[in-house]
Amino acid sequence: MRFGRILLVLPGLAALAWGIVLLSQLAFRQQLVTGGWLLGGPIVHDLLIAPFVGLLVSHVVSVRWRVPLLTGLAVSGVLVLLAVPLLWRTFGTPPSPGLHDGHPLVGLLVALAVVWVLVLGAGLVRRVRRR
Repeated sequence: MRFGRILLVLPGLAALAWGIVLLSQLAFRQQLVTGGWLLGGPIVHDLLIAPFVGLLVSHVVSVRWRVPLLTGLAVSGVLVLLAVPLLWRTFGTPPSPGLHDGHPLVGLLVALAVVWVLVLGAGLVRRVRRR
């Protein structure tokens, strides 16, 4: 078991090291922007956005809808963050075969629609089970 865990950790550490190398190359050229990105985003999220949304949902939504709604909000946030580079600039990522043939906004909207249909379904299933 221990050997298996070590084998699983090694690729993760290699990816982390490669990310640090890439970030350090960028950070020397754009120190202020990189610092704002690394510090500003998490601070704004953890001190402002997440507590506000959590309090709002806990006071406005009934108990049985809280978990599906908070899960849907979290997944939606991740999807939007992943889509930002493609939506912000025409070629926001390195070219891959077929990647730029699609429409990122349509893909994001479809993914969000699927997430919120699942949230609605989960909330309704929880409602039926409690009766």
